[in-house]
Amino acid sequence: MERQTYQTLSRDSGLSKDTLQRTFYQLLEKAPRIRIIKRQQVHLRLDATYFEQFCLLCYQDDEDGYTQLIRFTDGEHYEEIKEDLDNLLKLGIQIESITSDGHKSILKAIKKSVPDACAQRCLVHIQRMCLLWLTQYPKHLAGQELRQLVLLILKIKTENDRRYWTHELKEWHERHKEYLNERTYNPETERYWYTHKLLRRSYITIKRALPNMFHYLSNAKIPKTTNGIEGYFSHLKNHLDIHRGLTVKHRINFIKWYIYFTNEK
Repeated sequence: MERQTYQTLSRDSGLSKDTLQRTFYQLLEKAPRIRIIKRQQVHLRLDATYFEQFCLLCYQDDEDGYTQLIRFTDGEHYEEIKEDLDNLLKLGIQIESITSDGHKSILKAIKKSVPDACAQRCLVHIQRMCLLWLTQYPKHLAGQELRQLVLLILKIKTENDRRYWTHELKEWHERHKEYLNERTYNPETERYWYTHKLLRRSYITIKRALPNMFHYLSNAKIPKTTNGIEGYFSHLKNHLDIHRGLTVKHRINFIKWYIYFTNEK
């Protein structure tokens, strides 16, 4: 938990490195179970992070960062996420909202398992992707204006802010829809594609997310980003990187121990 190496532990404990390694690997042969705590009006942060050999799905309570459920898998799959949400409900977790990056499988599972819960989209993820596609210095006025609107997303804190921002987005689309819909044709194949595909992708990303971007305005307990869980993943990987060379089984059990200890804290 404190990123201590075998050298440091050996010096502080007086035990040899070999003894410490044996103790450590005995612990890694087994791992504790993550305890699910029955709670009401839970606002979940749901996200996945990828390692070389597997993917970790994490269901975390935003109120105190308690990890209610984890799954080791090979990707974000609808059937697995739906099963996880169903299990949380069966075990007494009353889910009021779920904040995610908007992966199709996650949104589909939320709609199927907890249709009454708010599916809040992570605003940082939307902003980050749009800024990547729009680039830092868009050449056309349409890209420049949309970039300015994207930069304002995280500054929307009231209902008036939301109304102003959505109105400006609608006005932007009216001004630039012809440019947005321009197509390039290939006369040989008779196929076409949208000329300004990255600008179009940015707008469509916002348009599709719009119904689920601002639930947090009506309930301050709903997290508007997944920053908390992304920071958690970052700390986890930093700790795991110290112990290079672990087998896949031991890496998984290390993660289980890490989550167990952070939950206990």
